[in-house]
Amino acid sequence: QVQLVESGGGLVQPGGSLRLSCAASGFAFSTYAMSWVRQAPGKGLEWVADIIATGARTTYADFVKGRFTISRDNAKNTLYLQMNSLKPEDTAEYYCARGVSRRGNWIVRSDYRGQGTQVTVSS
Repeated sequence: QVQLVESGGGLVQPGGSLRLSCAASGFAFSTYAMSWVRQAPGKGLEWVADIIATGARTTYADFVKGRFTISRDNAKNTLYLQMNSLKPEDTAEYYCARGVSRRGNWIVRSDYRGQGTQVTVSS
């Protein structure tokens, strides 16, 4: 069955960096576009970034553009999110997801989503 397992979250000071990973299994990872999404306390599921199957094209929500980088290693079935210049408002549970549908930046549905990794940005 499809499994997505995120890791790499933690507590970081404003301005700091984290690299999230998502290990995928149970499907042909290299043939699917993938996404990172997040959910802050009391808010809905918010789109962060997409990457196509080959990794050749990426798209970002405006609020992370220039700070976050999505990438993938299809040989390792792994999705990444490099997060730099982190802000307190980036505090959220971060999920990797497959088959995301969204309306603006808000996720309407996803076919599969991992269990999430918590990112807390605080001094």
